[in-house]
Amino acid sequence: MIVTKKAISRRTILRGMGATVALPLLDAMIPALTAQVNTPAKPIRRLGVVYHPNGVIYDKWLPKGVGADFEFSPTLAGLQPFRDKLIVVTGLFMDQAEALGDGGGDHSRACGGYLSGVHVRKSDTVVESGMSMDQIAAKAFERETQLSSLQLQMDENSIIGSCDVGYSCAYSSTISWLTPTLPLMTENNPRFVFQRLFGASDSTDPKVRAARLRQDRSILDSVTDRVKQLQRTLGTADNRKVNDYLTSLRDVERRIQKTEEQSAKEIPDVARPAGIPESFDDHAHLLYDLQLLAYQSDITRVSTFMYGREQSPRPYPQIGIPEPHHPVTHHQNDPEKMAKCVKIQQYHLKLFTDYLEKLRNTPDGDGSLLDHVMILYGAAISNSDRHTHGPLPTLLVGGGAGTLKGGRHLVYPEHTPLTNLQLTMLNLLGVPTEKLGDSTGQFKELSGLAV
Repeated sequence: MIVTKKAISRRTILRGMGATVALPLLDAMIPALTAQVNTPAKPIRRLGVVYHPNGVIYDKWLPKGVGADFEFSPTLAGLQPFRDKLIVVTGLFMDQAEALGDGGGDHSRACGGYLSGVHVRKSDTVVESGMSMDQIAAKAFERETQLSSLQLQMDENSIIGSCDVGYSCAYSSTISWLTPTLPLMTENNPRFVFQRLFGASDSTDPKVRAARLRQDRSILDSVTDRVKQLQRTLGTADNRKVNDYLTSLRDVERRIQKTEEQSAKEIPDVARPAGIPESFDDHAHLLYDLQLLAYQSDITRVSTFMYGREQSPRPYPQIGIPEPHHPVTHHQNDPEKMAKCVKIQQYHLKLFTDYLEKLRNTPDGDGSLLDHVMILYGAAISNSDRHTHGPLPTLLVGGGAGTLKGGRHLVYPEHTPLTNLQLTMLNLLGVPTEKLGDSTGQFKELSGLAV
């Protein structure tokens, strides 16, 4: 690494015509004095939440054994390559998602309170939950980043109307709440997410966007000269990082553009949002890649991603399940339906492990993005047939910038609040928090301080 007298700002952004490109962490951004004493840059801590709807087949999810000697369950087997960055946490409950006199609506209560630990208000017109833990983190990080957070989802993103026996659709359509009465809408269109991250279009009109595509010019072209000018000042390693980052950026944009072009050719008479692939795999990979780019460029440090809204009826014919997801989860112990549920859960986890592999292969400071992120992966419903809210299927993945000790299965007494884990995560992120919803304390075991 070449040591210069003046480091490049970590917040360096290249601006062009309608585009902004924030750079990944470079050696040249490390202060010269720090470099001279060979001290690694202070890692940036990031938070991710991945949510899957409609519960699980819990006995196929639950690992065997406790501590470091656990054995992967059939559902979690695909996570074996990431064992060292994985903590399986069982015994956690969402007691505030129970009816508590409100009758039906388990899906809404589960999703609506997943990150806040409160009992949501039953209403299809007036919503009330609690500030979610991702937004507590986002508030703490917002001065350091362009965007405070990203909220992504595979399903459509409406939060209007009633979706579950008297509960607003807002409860089952997002897990992020900026305030107790302000749910944050999720985005499922990769094109809109890309524009939000790197450059906004002047219009949301599909014809205008199509005309913009026909110009056959990437939004990165407008900053090409600035990139070349910057690279003349960088060392070999930094130039490689910039080239790799811009290549991945262009690849995401190319895939979005190709999706739009193919959509227009295949179904020219049907109006639908541009940028959403027909393939579930392609759609999920794009949204995951956009999260990775947002982390890598430090545009945001907080992201939530939902495989679908609660009660999602999405079929999965690509893995041999043409039936709608939600009805299949009400299996009544039918072995065939239960096997299909497990297959869907394994499929979601396979897409997730593809994302983890990319995080592991993306350099970040003195490690990788996987080393410096902590991702909560789970659901707010345990037994999908009976709508139980514990013990919940819960994973914690990533190194947390050295705050997490992976390779373990931690088991807590039943009815331990899920919010205890989330509260601990906030404090490990460097966001001092004393209470979250129904939390009763923190887990020092996550860092291996107690086993």
